[in-house]
Amino acid sequence: MNFRSMAAVLAASVVLPLGAANATDLEVTHWWTSGGEAAAVKVLADSFNASGNNKWVDGAIAGSGTTANPIIISRILGGNPMGATQMNTGRDAEELIKAGLMTDLTPLAEEEHWKDVIRPAKLLDACVYEGKIYCVPINIHSWQWMWLNRHVFEDNGMAVPKNWDELAADAPKLKEKGITPLATGAPWQVEGIRNVMQAGIGGKDLYLQINDKKSEEAVRSDQNKKVWTAFAQARDMVDPAYSGRDWNVATNMVIEGKAAAQIMGDWAQGEFGVAKKVAGTDYDCLPGLGFNAQLDTGGDAFYFPKNSNPEITKAQLELAKMLLSKEVQVKFNLVKGSLPVRGDVDLEAANACMKKGIEILSDLNNVLPSTEQMLDSDTQGQLQDLALEFFSSKMSVDDAIDRQADIISQAQ
Repeated sequence: MNFRSMAAVLAASVVLPLGAANATDLEVTHWWTSGGEAAAVKVLADSFNASGNNKWVDGAIAGSGTTANPIIISRILGGNPMGATQMNTGRDAEELIKAGLMTDLTPLAEEEHWKDVIRPAKLLDACVYEGKIYCVPINIHSWQWMWLNRHVFEDNGMAVPKNWDELAADAPKLKEKGITPLATGAPWQVEGIRNVMQAGIGGKDLYLQINDKKSEEAVRSDQNKKVWTAFAQARDMVDPAYSGRDWNVATNMVIEGKAAAQIMGDWAQGEFGVAKKVAGTDYDCLPGLGFNAQLDTGGDAFYFPKNSNPEITKAQLELAKMLLSKEVQVKFNLVKGSLPVRGDVDLEAANACMKKGIEILSDLNNVLPSTEQMLDSDTQGQLQDLALEFFSSKMSVDDAIDRQADIISQAQ
């Protein structure tokens, strides 16, 4: 999306958000609306309100980032910015930053020594433009997880799968028992499955060659053909009603035993937590689909649109500081199901799946950059459209690879 010219015209009109009750009210927009997400938002709001000097004014936007980002961007461009907004850690706000519409957080970052405590460093690097810091990474979210309801398999006399191939082999038996082998929704969830397979089945080198190096040769490799073949298996394992289903509804299908598994980021763990399910007893988590125990390091970050009111600016900086405090990092991420970005906090209370993620990320060789950090929004959108078309049709693997090669060859 290119809106630099429009932003230049509108930049001068950036004013206090319409309807703000007073200078210390801070409207915060986000797309965290599921049960687990709402519980995590409450941690942030309660912590921000605790000082008595500021008030979190919730601006939840139903849907995913695909739905929320255009709304967020439109408001900022239109001169009606929120006080703070959640976006993915990566390039989602790149054009807004270039247009001069986001607050420079560098002085606060230096005062609070963010470079010394945020890990991996690439999370903070994703907030940097021309040497200045424009966002606060708040968590590490990883897409590379498959969630399994242990009871579905154990109650039906089946071994709990240890990888994707074992789940795919069990799919016919599960269908015979009226259980959906793989729960999902669309459209971004379908692209998520493909992208997880890109690293989990294809491996780290293939994942980086395609997404980072933009290698058409890697797209046409035999290893990438295995990825699309597995993706074809996945489209035969979902139920006919998947289209349009929210991700948390799909997660609840697994929680309730209506489905056996879901490929979804670790935010799904927040839903298991709300349902009082225990990792290792009620459900299992397989990083890298049970093959490659590697995790990407995407996540959520908060940006602070420029504002002409000094009291709002003060509240913005107080929120930015709070988001990276040790106490908030632990409380928020334990509820959200994600990992903290601070490397100096105590996570003894973390469950088995979170500890598994912590161990994986402790070895930098296991760390993957997220696609948001490597691909621009246009390329991400084209790949999502391809994944959805493939998933909802009988497109051949070879045709899909040709399409992917064309997209990657033109990617920025």
